[in-house]
Amino acid sequence: MTDQVVRISNLSRQFGNVKALDNVSFCASQGKVYGLVGSNGAGKTTLIKHILGLLRARSGDVEVFGLNPVQHPEQVLVDIGYLSENRELPDWMSIDQLMRYTKAFYPNWDQSYADELLDTFGLTPDKKIKDLSRGMRAQTALIAAVAHKPKLLLLDEPSSGLDAIVRKDILNAVVRTISEEGRTVIFSSHLLEEVERLSDHVVMIQQGHIVLDDSLEQVNETHHLSSVRFDEPHDALPAMEGVLSSDGEGRLWTITHSLSAAELGNRLAPHKGEIIESRNATLEEIFVARAGRILIEEIAA
Repeated sequence: MTDQVVRISNLSRQFGNVKALDNVSFCASQGKVYGLVGSNGAGKTTLIKHILGLLRARSGDVEVFGLNPVQHPEQVLVDIGYLSENRELPDWMSIDQLMRYTKAFYPNWDQSYADELLDTFGLTPDKKIKDLSRGMRAQTALIAAVAHKPKLLLLDEPSSGLDAIVRKDILNAVVRTISEEGRTVIFSSHLLEEVERLSDHVVMIQQGHIVLDDSLEQVNETHHLSSVRFDEPHDALPAMEGVLSSDGEGRLWTITHSLSAAELGNRLAPHKGEIIESRNATLEEIFVARAGRILIEEIAA
């Protein structure tokens, strides 16, 4: 039996003249947390909507739990929890009414877990949703998404617009959700530190393409930032395989690279360059190197 929860093969999607997804292939396995990162309009939400079956694959294939989510929505959605960035909830309901309404759709609803989360977040069941703050609405929506202990939890910008305390509460709840054996989380976030803290696996989408898809451990091990000094000044960094980006002038340069420090040193030697200092690159530095500064500017907006 395969441990693949999501399998996407050669998926493309176009809206008018805009290609939201371009031949995307992606798999998510049981028990892992996948951080989905990209600039605004990169294709993250479009990908999530295909997993939910809200969009039909016009080119390529999408399978969730081995089923097409458009053709078999009942079998697929019963095991999915979903929290959207908009967190649209019926204002006329109370929190308790929303929980009872949501419970009706999920045979595996765990009321004791829902009550525990309500207590953790300090939410009063009889309070009307229209009277909730943005953070409280997010917490309420999260409870509705996770109380049935879904096999797959999809979070689209779960921390958007929330303060640090609420973000921490939500992340802790997510961690608990995935601590149960075999549960999987796919979440998109513009907060790179959040991705780094929570993810086992990082997927970066840029202009409809997946440009990075690897375990966080492997990403950290294979991306480095090095300070380099040359004997003679350079107007531009000499071309070297494995260099993702560079910044500097004259004799001093900063290089982001997918080489080991030793490999970079060997490539620098013919150009009379040496490494002064080297360390693992942060996710922000990696994304800037791979997608350009526009990524950080857009996702931080």
